[in-house]
Parts: sequence; C-alpha cells; structure tokens
Amino acid sequence: MLYLGEIASLFTAMCWSTNAVLFAKAGRRVGSSTVNVIRIGMALLVMVLLHLALVGSVFPVAAGWVRFAWLGVSGLIGFALGDGLLFEAYVLLGPRLTVLIFTTWPVFAALMAWGMLGQTMGLPKVCAMVVTLGGIALVVLEKSKALPGQARPRRFTLGLMLALGGAAGQAVGFIFSKFGMAGGFSPISANLIRVAAGALALWTWQILRGELAPNCRKLKDGHAAMLICYGALFGPVIGVVLSLYAINHAHYLGVASTLMSLSPVMILPFAVFVEKERVGAWAIVGTVVSICGAAAMFLI
Repeated sequence: MLYLGEIASLFTAMCWSTNAVLFAKAGRRVGSSTVNVIRIGMALLVMVLLHLALVGSVFPVAAGWVRFAWLGVSGLIGFALGDGLLFEAYVLLGPRLTVLIFTTWPVFAALMAWGMLGQTMGLPKVCAMVVTLGGIALVVLEKSKALPGQARPRRFTLGLMLALGGAAGQAVGFIFSKFGMAGGFSPISANLIRVAAGALALWTWQILRGELAPNCRKLKDGHAAMLICYGALFGPVIGVVLSLYAINHAHYLGVASTLMSLSPVMILPFAVFVEKERVGAWAIVGTVVSICGAAAMFLI
C-alpha cells in the first residue's frame, strides 16, 4: 500500500500525544524524574514480552554487533541523552518554548537524511514541511498565552542550546535507527535493543546519583503507576515501534518526522473537551494550517 510509512507516522503522533497527556498527569503526582526512569523500565518489560510473543525469543541476540552498535547508540541518544537535554531545557525555558524549539527536529532529520542517506525532497514537499511546522508553531505559541510566568528566562541561551540539542538528538537517533534496521530488520527487535540501551544508561545514572530506589518507592501511588504504565505502552512501545516502521517505509525521512511532530496539534481536542481549556483563534488557525500542510505531503 502506498504511504504506509507516512500513515504510520500519523499514528505515531497520536500515540505520542496520548503518551504526553498520561505522563504529564503522572508527573504532577510523582515528579518528572520518577516518570522518566520508571517509564523506560515498564517499556523494557513490555517489549521483552512482546518480542517473546511475536518473535519467539526474549532478546534479539542474533542481531549482530553492527546492528547492536547502531541501535544501541540510537537508544542512548534518544531515550537517555536527548530526553535528559529536553528535561533540563524544560526547567530553564519552560514547557512552551522547549516544545516550540523541539519542533525543529524534522528539519535536522531532513538535513541528515540528505547528507547521510542521499534523500532529496523536491521544493513542493519542502514547502509543505515548512507549512506544517509553522502551523504547529502557531498552536504551541497560542497555548503559551494561558501559561503564567513565561517571561524571557534568565538562562535563555543555555536552555535554547539544550532544546536544540534534544531536537538534534531525536534526529540522530532516528538516522542511526534507520542504519540499524537496514536489510529489513524487525522494528520490534530494533526497539527492544534501543529501549534496553536507554534503560541501562538511565538506571546507571540514577544508581550513581542514589535516586533509583527513591523513585521506585514512589510507585506506591497506584494511580501514578497506572498512568506511567499506559504512557509507556503508547510512547516507548507502540509509538516508537510505529516510528521505526515509519522511517523504514516512508519515502522521505523529513516527511515522516514532520508528520510525527503533529502531536501538539492532536492534543488540542483533549485540552478542549477534557481539560476545558480555552483555545484561541491562532491555535485554530495553526491546526488548520498544519493539517493542510500534512495533507499536501501526501498529495504532492
């Protein structure tokens, strides 16, 4: 079927928007550090069970060292380093500016795909990509008006560099994943290797800082544990498996990554109908613009 990769990218954005809502709710109860370290553990457990059920083994030990290298580094960058930079950027810049800067990651992905994979998008698709990202930016900027304390942060430059580092890390992680899955390697096996590498790095860091045990004890909050569990299912498990399938089957990595970035737009219905937030005109305009840009990517 034509556009299977692009369709998977849209479903990825849906999963990531659901994941964001669930983790935000859990974070308000037990803290973002706890959510970060526990969600990777839950994701690893689910991926092991999924791999056992669908592939027939607990871990893809026969993948080969080359795949392990590409996918392991991808997991370290994506789940550990990249997320660490973003969480620190949240502290310095706040969520609005961080999310806005992070939406540039498809640009990094497109440039890397051009430089490392030889993927060159035509001008119409580049324009559609810019339109889509512009619409997403309008949505994020509009949401900022309802948030207090959004004056220019004192450590703006450092926060900007960290957020851009997180965006670049996301792009590098996907490029490395594409190399690791060369030859038709299973996205499920690929994600298990990535999650295992990310979990190892995060747990090692938490142990060295003496934070792992205190974070695990916070799972006594049953509601938070349930939210993290569902968030891990939609994010690091289903969402990432879909994203890996997408980058392996989409015609252009830049298009796939742009479609994945639509999650801030997809969160809007939840914000309106569940959280009862007021959505301004610019958010509506941004939604329409981003949807038109995404549709154009399929049509041109």
